[in-house]
Amino acid sequence: MATPAGAKKKADAKVIILGDYAVGKTSLISRYIDGSFNPHEPTIGAAFFLKQWGSYNVAVWDTAGDEKYTGLSSFYCRNAGAAILAFDLNTASSYESLWARFLPLLDAAHEDCLKVVVGTKRDMLKETDREISVDEAIEFSKEINKNIDLSRLKGDPYFETSAKSGYNVSRVFEYMFQYCLPDTKLQLPRDTIVVSNAAQPVSSRCSC
Repeated sequence: MATPAGAKKKADAKVIILGDYAVGKTSLISRYIDGSFNPHEPTIGAAFFLKQWGSYNVAVWDTAGDEKYTGLSSFYCRNAGAAILAFDLNTASSYESLWARFLPLLDAAHEDCLKVVVGTKRDMLKETDREISVDEAIEFSKEINKNIDLSRLKGDPYFETSAKSGYNVSRVFEYMFQYCLPDTKLQLPRDTIVVSNAAQPVSSRCSC
């Protein structure tokens, strides 16, 4: 359901997605938002999505992975309550970029921002070619969340996904919403409100 032109919706939580160029960040969001998988042009700056989760509005910011937009990405991280750190399971360098380039950007996020590590393109991965083990990624995800009590969440903050098939995509977002919107339940109705490209972030807060 599209929001009428000019209408404003206040976000109850802000989620940011970070990761290298072409790891599939936009495809991941699109699969969750509208259930489809389509090729996407590279994101320039950032794109904004507003998702309704029960009675809450969640702002999701998709950021460009190109290094020249790093400064802008830091700007969009401000006050984020949860973040997806995405990497391509088939490209080890995209995993290394998470702590080398993207993790420092989250210094601008909410003090207790939940950081969820997400491996993308699981459908393309051959186990014999795997360079990043599940155990390694889980340990990394726990280490970067050591200031957060993860015991109230179901599972570890690491997921392997496929935007093409939809594998695990919903679980990523539901995991984050459990944290940022603790009064919600997993089966609440989920309706897309608005999807738009954005030059400036909207005012938002996180209830976490």
